[in-house]
Amino acid sequence: MIYLDNAATSLCRPKEVKEAVLNALDTLGNSARGTHEGAMDASRMIYDARVKLAAFFNCSRADHVVFTSGITESLNTVLNGLLSRGDHVISTDLEHNSVLRPLYRLEEKRGVRVDFAAADKRGSIDYGDLERLMRPETKLVVCTHASNLTGNMLDAARISAIAHAHHALFILDTAQTAGSHPIDMQKLSIDVLCFTGHKGLMGPQGTGGICIREGIEIEPLKVGGTGVQTYSRTQPPQYPVRLEAGTLNGHGIAGLSAAIDYIQEIGVDRIGKKTADLTMRFYEGVRAIPDITVYGDFSGGHAGIVALNIGDRDSGEVSDILSDEFRIATRAGAHCAPRLHEALGTKDQGAVRFSFSWFNTEEEIDAAVDAVKTIAGSF
Repeated sequence: MIYLDNAATSLCRPKEVKEAVLNALDTLGNSARGTHEGAMDASRMIYDARVKLAAFFNCSRADHVVFTSGITESLNTVLNGLLSRGDHVISTDLEHNSVLRPLYRLEEKRGVRVDFAAADKRGSIDYGDLERLMRPETKLVVCTHASNLTGNMLDAARISAIAHAHHALFILDTAQTAGSHPIDMQKLSIDVLCFTGHKGLMGPQGTGGICIREGIEIEPLKVGGTGVQTYSRTQPPQYPVRLEAGTLNGHGIAGLSAAIDYIQEIGVDRIGKKTADLTMRFYEGVRAIPDITVYGDFSGGHAGIVALNIGDRDSGEVSDILSDEFRIATRAGAHCAPRLHEALGTKDQGAVRFSFSWFNTEEEIDAAVDAVKTIAGSF
């Protein structure tokens, strides 16, 4: 199988990640739940993983790296923990439902007011819209670093500057860029960074987290056991246990820690360059095929994603043919990005998404281009 669905999850992972998970299954106890060898080994491993991730994203404090089950939990925790009745929040039409649905619910249940910077037919936004949408009560701006549908990247530094000029926080969703693009919290002035472990970071599913700038207090989404301050009726106030109720996924975190080591050894820039080269190779190969529509803006920063349609054919039908006849794995449909499909005019048809990783090859890209040509010709 040629696996080109990396925006959904990594399939090929470094052997070091698999070995780390297997070793953890045999050796790790429950972190902060005892002083025996297994518990202490788990605590040491998790602390080490925090330190690595703090360095990876240039988060100023390792204890402000909080582990979650993935970026959906991260975003829900952050948005619910920062926004109150009367607050105003700005986002964009590029967002995934992991941002949209928490905002819609906060709008309905808590009276939070929400505005979105509109996307055009290429899936791009006008940064002036962010300025125009600002209000005195704007609490934060939350956005994706790159669209999971088109791959278009947003200018995080520019958005951060706009937010901070209006005394608002800047929250960044890095689901499609962490691991393949350098992300520096200090340089980009990111207040809260949300990440997932199972995509570009090459770690196991069920891992992710939040990196929090010092001085930001997020109310817990969950409360419960932490292994510390047992007799307190409330969740401990200090990070990371403030947001880490319950047993952490130590086995998954061990794999994520090994994945960070692997990425650091290769280099994010090198991974990003290869992914970008494969993306452009595919884009250049398909964009001139008759009856093909490619979505997005490829003139600027871009994640390893190309979304397309063949005429008016249902995207699911095309994806099924790619899988059944060519053994190429893609994703079709709406991709949990409803507002962007509205902007692109693809609400009913969806789109076929090809997404690339460090483990893909030029030969696989060429085979995918040939498959698209063949399908387009047969239609």
